[in-house]
Amino acid sequence: MRNDGTTSALKLLVIDDDRAYLGLIEEVLQQPDLTILKAATPKDGLALFQQYRPEIVLVDLQMPGMTGIEVLEAITTHDPAAEVLLMTGYYTYESAVEAIKKGAADYLTKPLDLGALSKRIGTALADANRRRRAVQLEDELLETYQFREIVGQSAPMLHVFSLIRRMAPHFRSVLVHGPTGTGKELLARAIHCLSPARNRPFVVCNCAAIVETLFESELFGHVRGSFTGATEDRAGLFEVAAGGVLFLDEIGEVPLKMQAKFLRALQFGEVQRVGSTAARKVDVRVIAATNRDLRTMIKGKEFREDLYFRLSMLEIPLPSLSQRMEDLPLLQRYFIRKFSEQLGRDIHGMTRRAQSLLSRYSWPGNIRELENVLGHACTMAQSDMIDIGDLPEHLRAGEGLGFDRASLSLEDAIANHIRYVYEKTDRNKQRAAEILGISRTTLYRYLGEDAAAGM
Repeated sequence: MRNDGTTSALKLLVIDDDRAYLGLIEEVLQQPDLTILKAATPKDGLALFQQYRPEIVLVDLQMPGMTGIEVLEAITTHDPAAEVLLMTGYYTYESAVEAIKKGAADYLTKPLDLGALSKRIGTALADANRRRRAVQLEDELLETYQFREIVGQSAPMLHVFSLIRRMAPHFRSVLVHGPTGTGKELLARAIHCLSPARNRPFVVCNCAAIVETLFESELFGHVRGSFTGATEDRAGLFEVAAGGVLFLDEIGEVPLKMQAKFLRALQFGEVQRVGSTAARKVDVRVIAATNRDLRTMIKGKEFREDLYFRLSMLEIPLPSLSQRMEDLPLLQRYFIRKFSEQLGRDIHGMTRRAQSLLSRYSWPGNIRELENVLGHACTMAQSDMIDIGDLPEHLRAGEGLGFDRASLSLEDAIANHIRYVYEKTDRNKQRAAEILGISRTTLYRYLGEDAAAGM
């Protein structure tokens, strides 16, 4: 078992058949509260891992008897939480992609930049320490599980965060797919911020918003006189994003006849402006996003299979909010804090009944809808706690509640029925109380501050 006590030293395991490297790494990384374990063979390294369960592992890629990839697979099988960094003197893009797909947290090239290594291990140690302390303080919990403005502590989101960290330093193209409102552009910006192109442009293209006749010009540019209205030479978005990242949102909306040109731009790194015979080289990293099933579109001859495979060499699936409901409390806290600061208000949280209502809602609009709901609630809140009366009307009326009535407590069932009758009487308190056979005081208690304000 991993010891998560806050006072025990973190452990780093180094596995390398070059004993000189073992000594050098130990000397560079040695610090208080860090135990460094060393092994000159994969077999000895795995034995040390099984015995001590270190949080961080540095593994050489090329070793006799067992490759670093095989060591990586053995470690991640036994402890997926371990952060494994591969080292190699024979870097290739293909081996980096393979390592990332197998679960490597990073891919370091020999001879090692000792300063960069020390910084990278420092980051890993800080992350490990934060994970240890996360259960102690609520505020620290939010900070720990906020990844470049993306919030989540559920298994699906921790998997997404892990993919981002591993892909960002090496990707040329990434496909992000998930339902509308799950935060695909936010994820793309996180990848950009962690990539080697972080200081270069991040250019957004909403493919669904481009008129089909202007698609080629918008993406690849045009020369003066190439069509009516082309009064000057103009660079397309591929050229504008040169050296940086081009985010292609709603990639499934690209017209079929344009997809071949897309593929060429990705495959050969060159574009041709409308009306020009000359090809221009562009060095662009591409992140494509979609809420559509591209495989189904391929079967229907709506999307090119070769373009799909080019885009999806690295792929990130984003879950819907209904698939990560354990993140709801953390997301609520994040958005309430965000809107409290924006509005200059001191809102501490939500009442238990408001939280209960949100937890039973189906969230068809995902994170975007939750953000809108809490923005509305923070604006409308009449105290420092958000109550049911501060939520949008469709929630108060019980629309979209995805729950099994047999699982409700009697108190929740009564509250839901009272809110339903109240909305059906056009929020006529006296009429609702008469139909329900309860006093107006009882009605106010269940409806919260929104109804009580009209007493």
